[in-house]
Amino acid sequence: MMKLFDLAPAITPHKAPRTRVFKWKHVPPLACLFALYFGPKLWRARQERHEASEDTRPSTHAFRWSDIIPSAKLEFQDCHDNLQCARLEVPLDYSEPDAFPRVALAVIRRPAKVPVTSAFYGGAVITNPGGPGGSRVQQQLMMGGYLQDLYDAEREPKSALITDRYFDVVSFDPRGINHTTPTISCFPDNASRERWNLQWEAEGILGSSNHSLRMNWRRATALAEGCSRMLSTNGTHALAEHMNTTPIAADVMSLVEALGEWRQREAQRLIAAGSVSDSEATEFSRLAWQKGRERLQYHGFSWGTILGSTIAAMYPARIERMVLDGVVDTDDYYGGTWKQNLADTDKILDQFMHLCHEAGPSRCVFWRQGGPNAISDAYEQLLVDIQDDPLAVPGTQSRGPEVITWTDVKLLVKDAVYQPLHGFQAMAEMMQDVTHGNGSRFADYKHFHRKTLCHTSTPCEVPFSHECILPGWSPFDALPAILCTDAEDAGAFTESDFRSYWEDLRNQSRAMGDYWAATRLTCAAWQATAKWRFGGPFTGNTSHPLLYIGNTYDTVTPFRNAMKMAASFPGSGLLRQDTAGHCSFTSPSLCTGKAVRRYFQEGLVPEPGAVCQTDSKPFEMSTGLPEAARTADHMLLQTMVEASRAFGTTYAVEMKT
Repeated sequence: MMKLFDLAPAITPHKAPRTRVFKWKHVPPLACLFALYFGPKLWRARQERHEASEDTRPSTHAFRWSDIIPSAKLEFQDCHDNLQCARLEVPLDYSEPDAFPRVALAVIRRPAKVPVTSAFYGGAVITNPGGPGGSRVQQQLMMGGYLQDLYDAEREPKSALITDRYFDVVSFDPRGINHTTPTISCFPDNASRERWNLQWEAEGILGSSNHSLRMNWRRATALAEGCSRMLSTNGTHALAEHMNTTPIAADVMSLVEALGEWRQREAQRLIAAGSVSDSEATEFSRLAWQKGRERLQYHGFSWGTILGSTIAAMYPARIERMVLDGVVDTDDYYGGTWKQNLADTDKILDQFMHLCHEAGPSRCVFWRQGGPNAISDAYEQLLVDIQDDPLAVPGTQSRGPEVITWTDVKLLVKDAVYQPLHGFQAMAEMMQDVTHGNGSRFADYKHFHRKTLCHTSTPCEVPFSHECILPGWSPFDALPAILCTDAEDAGAFTESDFRSYWEDLRNQSRAMGDYWAATRLTCAAWQATAKWRFGGPFTGNTSHPLLYIGNTYDTVTPFRNAMKMAASFPGSGLLRQDTAGHCSFTSPSLCTGKAVRRYFQEGLVPEPGAVCQTDSKPFEMSTGLPEAARTADHMLLQTMVEASRAFGTTYAVEMKT
C-alpha cells in the first residue's frame, strides 16, 4: 500500500514524446535501473532545493503555493512548466459546510490540447497515484503528461476526427497532504523527522532481530499516540477526525463541481474575447455548469482504487469514466486487517529465480549453477549470513562508511517485487555485490536514498509551520491519519495480538510478510476516530461502467481483488495484464494502453476474459514493435514505456500500506 498501497516522490516534469518511431533499443539498458533506485533520491534532493527556493527566497519569478489565495472557485494561475495551479476551499467538516477552519486543496491542471469551447474537448480526468498519503501534485509533475497522451486521441487536434477527444489532467494533494493546508505533520521540523527515520534504519524492521517486535512496537505506539493526540486538540474541528477516505471522496466531488463551474466561466471568457467561432458559441449549452450533476472522470491506482470504489458507491449516478488499476478489496481494507494482499508476492519472488536462471550469468549476475532452486538457496543463505554478520563498507570521497544489514536486503527485495521489470536486475547486482563481500554499490544506493538533515542555514523558528515541515514533508505522517481512521478500531489490539497477526503474514509471504505487518502496527495506539465514515455497501449501478485492471501476479493487490470489485459494480469491465508487479504500469503494454485509450475515447470496456500481454520482461531488452506497425502504435508504446519508467520511480521506495 503506501507502499500499503504505495507512494513516492516525482521525477522531472513530462516532456512530450518525440515524433520519431520508437524502438526499445533507444532506451539505455541501465536507464530504468538508475531511475528506479537513484531517481527518487536525486529527484527528492532536486525537489527540496526547488521547494526551499520557493518558500524561503523572495523572487518575482518563483512559483509559490502560498502566494495563491484560497477560493471557493477555481482561480488557476500559471505554475511550473506550462501547468496551472489553484487552491480550492472545501469544508473541513461536511456536516458544517460553512464553518471554519476550511481546507485549501492544492490543485494542479495540465491543460488540454484544445480550448474548452472546442468540440473535441473531453473534460478533465482526475488522477490519484495511491498511498494513502501521497502527493498528487507530484504525480502530475512526474507523469501527468504521459497520462494525457494515453487518454487523448491518437491524432493531433489539427487532424482530429469528429469523435476524437482531448482531456485536461487534474491532480490535487488530498486534505492534510503536502501543499494542501492544513498539513499533517507528526514532527515539528524535517530534522526531527529524519533523525527518527535514521533510528528506524539502524534498529531494523520486524524480523531483523530477536527484539525487533518490542522495539518496533514501542516506536509505533510513541509515534501514533503523540501524533493522533496533537491532531485531535482543536475541539470539534480536529483535523484527525476529518482525514479518512470518506471526506476525501467528497472533496473529489467538490472538485468536479468546481471544474464544471470553471469550464463555464472559461467558455464565457473565450467567447467574450472573440476567440470562439460562431458555431462553437452556439453550442455553449454543452459547456454550461450542470450544478449538482457534474460527472467524474477518474484514474486511480492502488489506494486510489479504494478512493474510486468509495466514490462509485457513494455517488453512482455521477460517474462518466473510472479506471481502477491495482485493485484493493474494500471489505478487507475497511475491515482493518489487511490480510488479502500478499497472495501473489512470493510467486513474484519465485519468478526472479526462474527468470534469472533463464537469463543466464551474462544478464543476471546472481545466476547459480543448478537452476532456480540453486538461486533460491543462494538468496536464503545471503539472508542468513547477513543477519548474523552485517557487511561493513568503507567510506569513499563521495559518501561516508555504511553497514549493509538484513533490513537493507529485505527492503531491496521489497522494492524489486513491486517493480520487477526495473528492479530485478538491480536486485541481482546488489545481492551479488554483497555476496562477494564488497557492498559498495549497495552503500551508494543507501546514500542516495537519504535526505539531507539541513535544509536551511537558520534553525526552524516556528515548529510545525509550513516553513519547518516543507520541504521534506513525508507521506508517512498522513498515512496513519487516513489508514487508521478508515478502519473502525484499527488500533484495538495488544502486543500479543499483533505477534500472532505478524506470524500469519510471515506465513503468507517470506518476501514481504515482515514489512507488510508494519502496516497494521502503524495504527497501534492511534487515538483518533473518523467523524464521517461511509460504511458501504461498496456496490452500485453506476451511470457508466467502471474499468478494473489487475496484473496476473500483483505484489500487494492480487487479481482476485479486481475480480471481486468488478463483480460488485454490475457492468464493469475487467482487464488482466499478464505480468507481475504492482499495477499495470509495472510493465509497458501496448494492448493495455489501447484498452485505456478506447475506454476514455469511446467509453467501451474490454470483452469478458480479456488478457493483455506486455512488451518486455525482466532481464531482456525487447526490440519493440515491427517496423511495419502503425506509427500511432509506436507512439503509444513509447508513451507506455516512459510512463512505466516514471511509475517505477513513483512506487519504488515510499510507503507501506
